[in-house]
Amino acid sequence: MSSTSLIDILEAFHRARVLVLGDVMLDRGIYGSVERISPEAPIPVMAIERTSATPGGAANVARNVASLGGQAVLIGVVGADGAARELVDGLDEMPSIRSEMIADAARPTTLKTRHFAERQQILRTDVESAAPLAGAVAEQVLAAYRAALPEADIVILSDYAKGVLSDAVTAAAIAAARSAGKPVLVDPKSRSFQKYAGASVLTPNLHELQLACGHACTSDEQVVSAATETLRQSICAAMVVTRGKDGMSIVQQNSAAVHIRTVAREVFDVAGAGDTAVAAMALGLANGASVVDAARLANIAAGIVVGKSGTATVTSGEIIAALDGDEDGHSSGKHFTLESVRRLVMRWREHGLTVAFTNGCFDLLHPGHVSLLNQARKTADRLVVGLNSDVSVRRLKGEGRPVQGEVARALVLASLKSVDAVVIFAEDTPLALIEALAPDVLVKGADYSLETVVGADIVRQRGGRVVLAELVPSHSTTSTIHRIASSGKA
Repeated sequence: MSSTSLIDILEAFHRARVLVLGDVMLDRGIYGSVERISPEAPIPVMAIERTSATPGGAANVARNVASLGGQAVLIGVVGADGAARELVDGLDEMPSIRSEMIADAARPTTLKTRHFAERQQILRTDVESAAPLAGAVAEQVLAAYRAALPEADIVILSDYAKGVLSDAVTAAAIAAARSAGKPVLVDPKSRSFQKYAGASVLTPNLHELQLACGHACTSDEQVVSAATETLRQSICAAMVVTRGKDGMSIVQQNSAAVHIRTVAREVFDVAGAGDTAVAAMALGLANGASVVDAARLANIAAGIVVGKSGTATVTSGEIIAALDGDEDGHSSGKHFTLESVRRLVMRWREHGLTVAFTNGCFDLLHPGHVSLLNQARKTADRLVVGLNSDVSVRRLKGEGRPVQGEVARALVLASLKSVDAVVIFAEDTPLALIEALAPDVLVKGADYSLETVVGADIVRQRGGRVVLAELVPSHSTTSTIHRIASSGKA
């Protein structure tokens, strides 16, 4: 399938609503340095420099759905402890995730703590209970799940074998989804795939497949044979096996197997790669993509996330950059990640070119936007546009916005002659982009003042200038949406 066709699928991600049920957890990272061995035992002494806490497990699946532009409803179980509060607080910061955490005082919130020294993981400690949920808690979980099901386009069951997806809960969840006509993707952990009978797609990794089938799967043929046996048992309609450095294998009923080789260029941390893959695949399938095409996008997403540290997410912009890249990994079009655009700006400056920067949501592009961009381009040799991601727009503008997803907005911006590069950012402001790119000119509309333009002080301290562009009256996305709504009522 061509990159353009995959981008068409990616463009529809923002329309998908994904229901995620499974084992949520908190991933804590402790970072520091090791310079000596303890005199008490032959172990390293780590000097702690910083810590982090990130929603993990099924919560990381929901985070990836959101970072890719979709909307997620997350249902899970937490304990009555500090880790639960941290996890809920982290989820509350994400407007594209509606979470319903069922509290169970009889079990702890699953907590994984990883210790890193000089980018190397040296220790992991876990706090968890793998016991199946008590009957009353299981009923609460299923009640929340059934209530959320009608609004979902697709379901993900994220099984980390921590007790939420017991045999009974899994069977009930799959049956309810099938009755409602919703496809079900399962990221499995059980040694027996029979537990997931009735699922649409299973996404085991190679180790999980080998445990389930009872033999090694080191070749394409062995993987296909093991997956085909699962399909013969009517457990699922398709299986997508993630195989690390060997990519993915897609095995479906009545179709030839397809093998997709890995796109990862550098592997730093494989934690959460399966979460990213299943999230991307669900968003693709929810928007009508075939299993193979959804897997292609999932493979790209997983290849990106393993190059990041800790439990990380992937954005649509990063996938666009990967699809748009040439054989050397450099993007040949106008869609870039921050790292790619930084390299691009460096090349421009090596040729003596000046760089201007402006930013915005650019939802429903109108004459006011075009005028701003044309004015910005005239201030320098090249223009970089920072584009608010879907998640960022929802925080700033509320539900119902953006009207167009970030991929569509990026494509429209990139088609303009005045724009030389587009970089999507997830923060509320472009401050990080401005600090990283150090533009020669920062451009905003004249409805701002020099004192209220984010990053103005940074640009001027570096010898750059801030330009306030003239506005085109009577044009705004909000007023356009109101006119469309009023016209529909007439």
